[in-house]
Amino acid sequence: MKKVAIGFFIFLALLVAIAAIVPVLFKDKIKLALDKEIAKNINAEVLYETGDVSLSLLRDFPNLSLGVDNLAVIGKDSFQTDTLAVIPSFRMGLNLASVIAGDELKINSIVLNEPVIRLLVLESGKANWDILIEDTTAVTEADTTGADFNMAIKHWEVNDGTIFYEDRSIPFGFVGYNVDHSGSGDFEQNVFDMVSETTAERFAVTYDGVNYLENARLAAAVTMEMNLDEGLYTFKDNNIRINEFPFRFDGTILMPDEAIDFDLTFSALETDFRNVLSVVPGMYSEEFASITTEGKLSFEGYLKGRMIDTLMPGYGVDLKIVDGMFKYPELPEAARNINVDMSVASADGTPANTNVAIREFHMELGKNPVDAQVVIEGLETMKVAGNVQAKINLAEMTQVFSVEGMTLRGLLRVDAEAKGVYSETSMPVIEADLNLTDGYVKSEEFPAPIQNLNMLATVVNTTGNTDDTRVDIKRFNMQLDGEPLEGRALIVGVDKPAFDFKVDGVLDLTKLTKIFPLENTTLAGVIKANVAAKGKLSDIEAEKYQNIQANGTVAVNDLKYVSEDLPNGLRIDKAAATFNSDRVQVQSLSGYLGKSDIRATGTVSNYLGYALADDQPLRGEFNISSNRFDVNEWMVDDEGAPADASTEGVVEVPENLDVTLNIDAKEVVYTDLKLNNVTGQVLVKDKIARLNKVGFNTLGGTFAASGTYNTQDLQRPLFDMKLDVQNLGFKEAFNSFNTVKAFAPIAGVLEGKFSTNFAFAGELGQDMVPVFQTLDGTGVIKVLRAAVRDVPLVNKISSLTNFEELRSFVVENRIIDAEIVDGKLVVKPFEMNVGNIDMTVGGSTSADGGLDYVTALNVPAGKVGKAVTSRLAGILGREDMTEMERVTLKLSVGGTYTDPKVGLVGGSVKEKATDFVRDAVENKLDDARQQVDQRKQQLQDSLQAELNRRKQEAEQKALEALEKKRQEAAQQVKKEAADRVGGFLKQIVKPAPATKPDTAKTGTNQ
Repeated sequence: MKKVAIGFFIFLALLVAIAAIVPVLFKDKIKLALDKEIAKNINAEVLYETGDVSLSLLRDFPNLSLGVDNLAVIGKDSFQTDTLAVIPSFRMGLNLASVIAGDELKINSIVLNEPVIRLLVLESGKANWDILIEDTTAVTEADTTGADFNMAIKHWEVNDGTIFYEDRSIPFGFVGYNVDHSGSGDFEQNVFDMVSETTAERFAVTYDGVNYLENARLAAAVTMEMNLDEGLYTFKDNNIRINEFPFRFDGTILMPDEAIDFDLTFSALETDFRNVLSVVPGMYSEEFASITTEGKLSFEGYLKGRMIDTLMPGYGVDLKIVDGMFKYPELPEAARNINVDMSVASADGTPANTNVAIREFHMELGKNPVDAQVVIEGLETMKVAGNVQAKINLAEMTQVFSVEGMTLRGLLRVDAEAKGVYSETSMPVIEADLNLTDGYVKSEEFPAPIQNLNMLATVVNTTGNTDDTRVDIKRFNMQLDGEPLEGRALIVGVDKPAFDFKVDGVLDLTKLTKIFPLENTTLAGVIKANVAAKGKLSDIEAEKYQNIQANGTVAVNDLKYVSEDLPNGLRIDKAAATFNSDRVQVQSLSGYLGKSDIRATGTVSNYLGYALADDQPLRGEFNISSNRFDVNEWMVDDEGAPADASTEGVVEVPENLDVTLNIDAKEVVYTDLKLNNVTGQVLVKDKIARLNKVGFNTLGGTFAASGTYNTQDLQRPLFDMKLDVQNLGFKEAFNSFNTVKAFAPIAGVLEGKFSTNFAFAGELGQDMVPVFQTLDGTGVIKVLRAAVRDVPLVNKISSLTNFEELRSFVVENRIIDAEIVDGKLVVKPFEMNVGNIDMTVGGSTSADGGLDYVTALNVPAGKVGKAVTSRLAGILGREDMTEMERVTLKLSVGGTYTDPKVGLVGGSVKEKATDFVRDAVENKLDDARQQVDQRKQQLQDSLQAELNRRKQEAEQKALEALEKKRQEAAQQVKKEAADRVGGFLKQIVKPAPATKPDTAKTGTNQ
């Protein structure tokens, strides 16, 4: 909080300082000056517009008013997606005389209207409000001439603010809505009283996911003595009220440096039971004023010690309630004889040393007593001793406080006792019984009740060993709208439990969720089940299914499930399955995943291991068919989770699955593609999907694919694919596939079709597009027919050589070998004929569109243009070219597809065109492969160096541990030797007593 206050006031002071040194009327200059000072002092992005900055003498006369509207502060680095503050209206009143004098700016007032402030502490302890840039060049001597301002603040206000605070390192949080705060103090003085008042219409406090205060009202009036020189802050008059519970603080807070020293006590200002009742969750509502209460309370505590880094202050809280009572006016019975004696204390503020003692808890709900006692030492490894007894008639309980919209009946008995240590390896000795008889639940939302509700359950552990924990639901039965459900369950052990359960009956989820609504979840449908299973988890993990007994049937009708985790929803119109010890036979299943229809049959094995263990895979084989399946619905999109935002768009392969899917889909929609007649096999295991002969039709062509798609690292998904494509149009490929756009942009203007058989591998980006620099592959492209017309590259060659026939021609049945190396498509030399021109082409296209090709044209010598003939004669050393019939032109092609660069680099009358192109392409391939090998070697060297470092580190730690044990052993030997020698010497020098010593005087018994 010290950094919050300092950062807040220094930031405001920066605004004031700049406002005083620039002309009032020049808003652009004001903004430039503000930006300069903010950049120098604030490590955050501060957003505002020049038009929202104002200086006025009229708004707060006789003060000078500085205003900034629509101000926002956004964090950087770890907080770059977090907004620290949004302030629609910021106003600062300056003493006009101090502005004119210029030696010290005095702030009379600061007003923030409707601010939204979000304070966040990460698990590492880093806070988003720590945005001040430290001045490493600052000197320690006081510089009275360099400071143009002093925080001589008099008054400040926050009107209708919203404050969020979340500390993930504890984890603790609070939120306040409609917060009004005002304060005053003379910061020109070193010692003064600061007076503040704060209210919040809604206030909530949470710890470790549990709301301890919710929709509470807060009002606080606090006067503190501020000693700025010593950093000492002392509570004077103060009254803090949460709902109707008032309390106060006494003591001091000392902040001499980064540490904070607390020496505080707190206590309740009033002693009525009503006060503490108002902060019990669920009790404080509009009708609380009409509740009758009796009884007294005492509440007090302390916070004492230093807080810095890993140190926390100690604390303690004591609460006592004597003869408490409350009664709602519209209900006939009261809760009486409420007596509580409890305390929570921690000497050093750590969970390990936190003790909780509920020495007494007694309450009578009408005629139904509830008693409890519990002592807990430590909240990590917990030493527990306690008991709970309750006998509650639910109908009588609702005569004390009603459950809105519910009618309850039945008798609930609880008798539990525990004593021992609770940790990862141990359990307290426990004996607990829970018995519900003749239960009845009726909701206003559904006409039929749950009735004949009975449950008998015990939890027993007689040794403290976790494996001896026995949870036995001996009997459970209920009836909902005439449909019965009954079952039993026995679980023995915690880590490797043995189980024995049976469920038989009908569960109507539609009716049940009307009685017990689920927040942000839709669940409906009917499940009929008759299932039993008996065995041990250890046998399941070892796949000893012969030791497991399981059988039964399940039928599902009209199941619907929609949640925040599954927003597209699941619908099962009808499904039927049978169980045995090692597998589930899904006889039929039909329904929808989102908008996609599915039908399935198949088998599932290891279903018990998958359900009961964390690391057991679900195995099976399914035949799945669909008329239309939309993959786009299931793209990963973690909005609201900035840590995972980089995985947006990645289709994640589920883990803990070992499943074979035989697919038959009439249409699959993926991005903008529609794949028809999709068939094949997909094997899902270890977050890898393996495609086996998956075929489909799209864009007028036929596709067959085999390979893998690997999402073990969601940041770097991998693929390795063999693709066979037949009769695909060039333009269709260009418009639909980014790889074609990158490596073969010429396809966008070619009329015709091609086939290809290509194997390639690499990484996928977060948009599911290949990362071209990682691609490697090899294959064959067969041009069935390609009409070349208006291609910039070919037009450049035509203009250079004076061959007009090159501007428009057709290529048919031409086979082209190609490789992808180092992220480049390398086209091996291929030949084609255009009229009387024999062409050989080869080279590479990079992912950024760069061309690096060589082309050889064997042409009639007499048809070559004059410019080229002249250059060629110089290259060949011939003045007269007329006697030659044909000549080979050697061309280089660079630039890009849209802006190609074509040049004559040589010629020949003897060398074959194919030899020239082949040699050039081989050189390019060798260079690319060499670069790939170098990068692989660098990566291998880096990995080996890291492995060696870790090995050396592990060996050093092992040596240090051995040396430590050796030293400890040596010390122990020395100690034992010294003890033995010392004991021996004592026996030698000790005289034998003549008479028996008087133990009452010596305190020993020899």
